[in-house]
This record gives sequence, C-alpha cells and structure tokens, in this order.
Amino acid sequence: MLRVKPRSGQLRLLDDRDRAAALAICDSDPVTNVFVGSRIRALGLEPGRLGAQIWGHEPAGQLTSLCYAGANLVPVAATQAAIAGFAERALRQGRRCSSLVGPAADVNALWAYLRPHWGPPREVRAVQPLMTISGAPLIAADPGVRRVRPGELEILLPACVAMFTEEVGVSPLAGDGGSSYRARVAELIRTGRAFARIEDGQVVFKAEVGAATPLACQVQGVWVRPDRRGRGIAAPGMAAVVNEARRAISPLVSLYVNDFNVPARAAYRRVGFTEVGEFMSVLF
Repeated sequence: MLRVKPRSGQLRLLDDRDRAAALAICDSDPVTNVFVGSRIRALGLEPGRLGAQIWGHEPAGQLTSLCYAGANLVPVAATQAAIAGFAERALRQGRRCSSLVGPAADVNALWAYLRPHWGPPREVRAVQPLMTISGAPLIAADPGVRRVRPGELEILLPACVAMFTEEVGVSPLAGDGGSSYRARVAELIRTGRAFARIEDGQVVFKAEVGAATPLACQVQGVWVRPDRRGRGIAAPGMAAVVNEARRAISPLVSLYVNDFNVPARAAYRRVGFTEVGEFMSVLF
C-alpha cells in the first residue's frame, strides 16, 4: 500500500489574495486548466463563494501547483510532491468529491494514493482524449443550431438529464430532486452558453460551453436524440457550436471524450478537432 508522506507544511488553503498567482498557473496551460481557471475568474478563491477549496503547493514559498477540491477533485500543474500533499489533505478531510478529473498522469498518480483508502470507485475512465480546435470548422455548420432561449428551459432540461444519465450513469435529479442541476442548466442558458437544434418542441442536438476563460473554452454535454443518431447530425451541430463559441466566447474551443466513444471522436475529427492531451476520470 502506498503511504502518503506528510507535506502539509508546503500546502495551504488559498484565498483571494492569491488570485493573480493562481490564474497565472491556470493560464500556463489554458486548455487543460480551463475548468479551474474559469471558476476562479468568475468566483474568486474564497471557499464560501467558490463552493470549493483551492489548495496551493508552494515549496520555497513559491506557488507552483493547485488542486480544486469541490464536487470534483482537480489537480492543476501538479508536481509529484504536490500530488503527495494533495493526497494527504484529501485523506485527512475524507472524500467529499464525486469524481477525480484532470490530466491523466496527474489523476492516475493521485488516485494511486487515494485508492486504498477511498474504496472501489463506481467507474474509472483511464483514457479520455483532450481535443481542441482554434480555427474555422472543416465542414459546414448546421444552420438550425442556435442559442437556447430563456423560455426554453423546460425543452432543454429533459435532454440534459438524458445526456447526464447516459454519460455518468446516475441521474442528476438525485439528492436534491434536481434543483441544483436545473439551476445550472438555467445559468448556461442565461449566459448564452447552451446551444441546440430544436424541432417540434424537442431537442435533436445539444451542447453547452461548460467552462470559459478569455483564452479557451470547453464544450460539454454533446448529445443527439437516440432516434436521430447515425444520421450525421453531431458533426454539423458541433461546427455550429464552434463557430459561435469562437466568435463570442473564446478563440480556442476544447472538449474531452471517452476513448471508447468511437462515433463521437470521429465526428469531432470531421469538424477539425485534434487531440492534444489525455484526461482521466475516477467516478464515485
């Protein structure tokens, strides 16, 4: 069994005084770190406002690595020493997250420390290619894909629930009856980051920009209605999302996808996405 060497002296809880330094670390790799960078930009680092803690690893008094500790545990620019420190802090607090997610090498190393103590996970997705596009799509965009309007929450929500349940394996409506998930979908609509093709009051294709900074954004929740799959809908739909995201949100569009999802990976490559890295997720 791996043992965590105490490194708490190099670790501390960050606050808003660390905002510039933390963002500099995130922006050193804006695609990989877009989730944490977007959260810090929007909400700062105070745990009560952020809904999470940001742990900082600073050997010799210089901040070098971060870990977002909320519903997800996400290492950022993590050195091996930082990973050991983050594992120590996580074990001391007990598991509060529903997943570990981030660069595959870092998550794999962190999970090696946590696995003996946190028990078997519900699922490990060890290979999730990280893909980006920074120019115009290679194919024509679907003109029917547009931003979802505020009055269309009840139309979009069932598709979001179906996608989440299919992708994650559990319903987002569990726990609080879905109020927090509903609020999140409503926020994405309100901020203009939810896109869909809607026909006869039903979603045929949808995707959201779940995280965004001035440097990069990340698409999530890509979904095609089951009875319309295999008809070439996803790629033109994604091309439309890329066009609008690059125009109005961020110049670099990214996503990560399960390696076993061969049709999705093929659709993204048709659009012009290329693989630039690899993520890993551990789901509880």
